[in-house]
Amino acid sequence: MRNLVVYSSKTGNTKKLAEAIYDYLPKEKEIYSIEKAPAPDDYTFVAVGFRIENGAPDKATQEYLKKFIDEKELFLFATHASSPESEEVKEAMNLAKELAKRARIVGTFDCLGEVPEDVLAEARKQDPVPKWVLDAEKAKGHPNEEDIERLIKLLNSLDLPL
Repeated sequence: MRNLVVYSSKTGNTKKLAEAIYDYLPKEKEIYSIEKAPAPDDYTFVAVGFRIENGAPDKATQEYLKKFIDEKELFLFATHASSPESEEVKEAMNLAKELAKRARIVGTFDCLGEVPEDVLAEARKQDPVPKWVLDAEKAKGHPNEEDIERLIKLLNSLDLPL
């Protein structure tokens, strides 16, 4: 059983979750940034992580998810600055599922991810100010150990083909 973890991370938030998943997985595992990731074809289980941008997975992740051409076991995870209950987060995860519709989605996870102050400053200058900016204060320090523990607990609860 070969396992693959792929992530898209601009600030290190999603990479932190990817590394936790990688550490959780048993032998025969690989981890790659989205830019260097191999096609998922030769793997039994694949975890794909992304950041949410403008209510959708980032562009590189969208392209990667289209590569799932069979019923591969797929776990999706994401970081974001929006409230976890927001429509933006739900829509982004739904889009990710739709893009990988041929895969067998075995689970999803999302959590807050801290936004760098310079990015927040630029976003605050926009008119109108993006809704996620209002939630971004709560994202400071995330993902944290509690987020990682929730992720591992979820992975333990799934019937993964490891």
